[in-house]
This record gives sequence, structure tokens and C-alpha cells, in this order.
Amino acid sequence: MDVVSIGETMVSFTPNTNGQMRYAKQFSKRVAGAETNTLIGLAKLGHQTGWISNVGNDEFGLAILSSIRGEGVDTSQVNISLNSPTGLLFKEYLNEEHIQVHYYRNYSAASKLTPNDISEEYIAKSKYLYITGITPALSESCKETIFYSINIAKQHNVPVVFDPNLRTKLWDEVIAKKTLLAIAEKSNIILPGLQEGKFLFNESSPQKIAQSFHNLGAEKVVIKLGEKGAYYSTGSESEYVPAFHIKKVVDPVGAGDGFAAGFISGLLDELPISEAVARACIIGAVVTTVSGDIEGLLDREGLAKFTQSFRSDDVLR
Repeated sequence: MDVVSIGETMVSFTPNTNGQMRYAKQFSKRVAGAETNTLIGLAKLGHQTGWISNVGNDEFGLAILSSIRGEGVDTSQVNISLNSPTGLLFKEYLNEEHIQVHYYRNYSAASKLTPNDISEEYIAKSKYLYITGITPALSESCKETIFYSINIAKQHNVPVVFDPNLRTKLWDEVIAKKTLLAIAEKSNIILPGLQEGKFLFNESSPQKIAQSFHNLGAEKVVIKLGEKGAYYSTGSESEYVPAFHIKKVVDPVGAGDGFAAGFISGLLDELPISEAVARACIIGAVVTTVSGDIEGLLDREGLAKFTQSFRSDDVLR
């Protein structure tokens, strides 16, 4: 197994028209989850990925399993809960620039994950453990499960890749900061956004944010800068990588997950870090050109086409 991740995936409902959701008459149904978005992105690129979670014993849970499995992600470690429902979310597009997300995930099946749901062997045999800051925000048992899983990875020399993925709607900011920093201390590679760096360290400079993560023990830090691209640091090497420019953003949700898939794929392919970050920028950008979290994720053929376009603009350096 190349990459294993733990987290909640929900069924997402999106109104077919913009405006306040109270007036919506029709919705499109999709599957959405930060961790599985990244795992699917990796699977599309030919990597072996596995997902650990719980879903409810309901039609939504079965839809999630069918969808994730159909995208090539191993779901053998997903339990079906007989007592808790599958989480739901609704996206509200007020206009092209303002999107609100409404969660219905309290007491969901995934929020009741415990260390007993984790197979040590499953994590130990993976090349990377991918963690986001969303799962520990769901409940105390989820937080405990994440730290338990990270400790397994450390015991078996499995590198931990961490995207803080701050969700202020899900938990108290003081607890969030303490928990995210504690996870960062145990992580080998960290993929924050600029706002998350500001939240954790009260710094706005990518260089200072990266150094703050290095001070916690991180080996590699890649900071997402949106339309400005990304900044990476290994401690001894650092560089800005320009963004892959697109004509129009249709749906920004899922861009960070695609970015993570691109970067981890680059690591698995043993690319130089600058090229891995460039791949991350390409996939993260292309994801935003279509509606939905995973619909814009690239396979090898698509990646090759966009990478050639990136290089032809003389921006890979």
C-alpha cells in the first residue's frame, strides 16, 4: 500500500442554481471527503491507496462505499455502523465567489472512530500515512484515533504527511491550535495553507511559517499560496513554485486535496521536490475548473498533458 488515510467522507448535496439554499428546488448528489479526495487523486495516478473509516448502515453509506471503491481506493478497513448515520453536507453557492458549507455530521458513524478501528498492520505496510486536521476535530475519540495511528506510523518508520486543513466550524480555536501543533510535532511532511500558518504561528511570511514547522521537527514544508503557487522548504533548500494558471475557477472546494495528491504522488515517483510541488500546483488548479471535489482530478495522461503545458511556459525551474 502506498498511502493510507483516516477520515470521514460524506454525501454532498449541491443546489443546481445559485442563491440562498431555502429557494433551491433541485440538488446534485456527490461524495465528498478531504482524505478520500486525496486518496482518489493518488489512485487515478496509479498509486495504491487505502481508507480507514466508518459509514452508516444506510443508503448514503452504501453510496459512499460504492463510489470510493469504484475509484480504486481500498475500503477493506471501512466499518459499517449499525447505530450511527452517515454524515451529510450541503453546499450553498450564493454567487461565484461566495460558497457556504453546512454540515450535518454530529454523532455520525465516522465521528465515533476509536483506536480499536485501526489495524496496526495496515498502517505499518504503507509507504505514507496521510492525516488532515479535520478528523481530530470530529470528536475526542477521533482525536485519540489519529494520535494512535500516528504513533503506529512512527513505530514502523512510516512517514506522516499532515495537512492541517483548519475547519473553525468544527471546534474551539484554542483546542484546534493545541491539537494541530501536537500533530505537526509528530509529522515528517506538512502541507499548510497560508491562513493555517497565520493561525498557528501568527506569522504571514511563508519563510517564517516554514521555519516554525521545521522548529517542530518537520523535514519538508510546502505552503499553498493559491493563485501565487506554493513555497517549499526542506531546511537546506527552499523555493517558490509558480501557480498553474487557469482561465476560470468554477469550484474551489477540493483544490487543497488535489494539491496533496499531486505532491505525495511526486514523492512516490521520487521526483525532485520542486517538480513534486509543481505537480501539486497543476492538479490543485485543474480541480477547480469543474464542479465537484474529484471530477477534475487527473490521470497520468491528463497530468502529462498539463505538465507539458506548464513546462512550455518556462515556469518549471
